[in-house]
Amino acid sequence: MKDSSLLKSLYNLDNAFGVSGEETEVAGVLFKEMEGLYDEHFEDAMGNQYFVRYGKDKERKILFSAHMDEIGFIINYIEDNGLIRFLPVGYHDDRNAVNQDMIVMTDSGKKVMGVTGAKPAHIMTAEDHEKVQKIEDLFLDVGTTSREETLALGINMGDYIGFAREGYVLNGGKYYTGKAVDDRSACAVMVEVLKRLKGEDIGPTVVMVGSVQEEVGLRAGVPIMNNIDPEVMIALDVTLTGDTPGVPIEKCSQKMGEGPGVKYYDWDPDRAMGNNVSRKVTRAIIKTAEKHGIPFQREVFIGGGTDAWQAPMVGKGYLAGGICIPQRYMHTAVGTIHMDDLENTVKLTEHFIRDYKGL
Repeated sequence: MKDSSLLKSLYNLDNAFGVSGEETEVAGVLFKEMEGLYDEHFEDAMGNQYFVRYGKDKERKILFSAHMDEIGFIINYIEDNGLIRFLPVGYHDDRNAVNQDMIVMTDSGKKVMGVTGAKPAHIMTAEDHEKVQKIEDLFLDVGTTSREETLALGINMGDYIGFAREGYVLNGGKYYTGKAVDDRSACAVMVEVLKRLKGEDIGPTVVMVGSVQEEVGLRAGVPIMNNIDPEVMIALDVTLTGDTPGVPIEKCSQKMGEGPGVKYYDWDPDRAMGNNVSRKVTRAIIKTAEKHGIPFQREVFIGGGTDAWQAPMVGKGYLAGGICIPQRYMHTAVGTIHMDDLENTVKLTEHFIRDYKGL
């Protein structure tokens, strides 16, 4: 597994910088990984990347989407002493932002390292110890002593900040941990699927999309559907697991190593958005899994969603579902997946394409 094509793609994609709104580097890596695997490539105004592999029935299109962006931060102020204030980009737990290695991506493309800091425990009051240090109270230290020195590094307000952590396989086993497995793991799936389909005659035209700005409102769902007009759209993403202490299994029923989740329903009560996936889609995916002996789990989830949320309501309306990779420690710098789940997501996706005759 150490030298597998799938793992190499995951590593290369995961370690690229790609905070929502600044996905250029990830797009470049994805383009390189896709070399020789598609018939047409284009980019839209948002930065979504489209890789088109023509089938025998050129006009019958199925679309798979995996978002390239990751959660991060954006600079909103530079103090006189050079320390940097920042705000969240995407959904964060404030507790995971302090005492982290970070990277600032400057306008010129230069990367600047820094560390996040806050009030030391030694001088905290009893009240301080009882509350979470909010992101807006933290700061980034890039080793300067004045605002002018920080600006001289090329840093300015509006620059994005991401976690500085290199992904790796835990102790040579089957667990991969990285800063952006949400959702670079699914980007790696798209690459691997096209590798395995290379040279084959496939029925439908397949469009693989590396989407942008998913973490800040699922913003790519509408344009990618309008640009492609597919028969069906499948979001390839990650999903929460319930197999660690403190996470109720009845709320997050997916387990690591037991196969990808077939999305049935998701819902975010705060935004009143979600996807009641058509049974036409779920039945077709599960039929494929059962035919080829691929393990899978049924997924019902409250509190999050995918690029497929808006697809059913775009234009004339579309069929849209999801295949999701179980992940531990969502929206942290230590997201973790099981390589067997990744492999089985590839198998399910490639066989869905091979078997596709319409829904």
